[in-house]
Amino acid sequence: MSPTATTAPASKRVDPAATARLHVAALTGDVDGVRRAIADGADLESRGAHGRTPLVAATKNRHAASAIALLDAGADPNAKDDLQDSAFLYAGAEGFDDILRATLRHGADVTSLNRYGGTALIPASEHAHVSTVAILIDARVPLDVVNKSGWTALLEAVVLGDGDAPHVETVRRLLDAGADPSIADFDHVTPRQHAVNRGQTAVVAEFDRPRR
Repeated sequence: MSPTATTAPASKRVDPAATARLHVAALTGDVDGVRRAIADGADLESRGAHGRTPLVAATKNRHAASAIALLDAGADPNAKDDLQDSAFLYAGAEGFDDILRATLRHGADVTSLNRYGGTALIPASEHAHVSTVAILIDARVPLDVVNKSGWTALLEAVVLGDGDAPHVETVRRLLDAGADPSIADFDHVTPRQHAVNRGQTAVVAEFDRPRR
């Protein structure tokens, strides 16, 4: 799919050739090429394959320098592709902390939801990206959103985790931040009970640890 330039302000001249170069540079991680294309009048919000903006393409290919250059130039951290992934949501889900921090500096919507109806915190907790979870908690991503599967971040950390040290730390951070352990899934099973059922003794201990 060739990029289309449809969202640039009318007062700014858009160069279609520069826009095409920007998509290639973002996809391949050519940060110098990204900067040149931007300087030449590329449309930051044009859409390429799969409805991806250059920023989303750079993020999905883990090209942090290119993604940050795009954000610094004004790319929208909340623009979503055909899968409803934004740079913010995808970086949070995959633990791409450098990109995630940059999206937050540039106005990421911390309440935005992915195609599963969940925040960035839910998949970050599932994968036990501990540093990412900490960033998202500090950014005040809502702790108790229930996604389309009926799971909160706490539930995903237990149900889709394996009780290893990173998942224990993830559960600890969520609980310390005030996540509600009484929210059960659609079958009325709480995260603590899931941990008991799965023999995740260290996780159970986190639910039982006194907190202020």
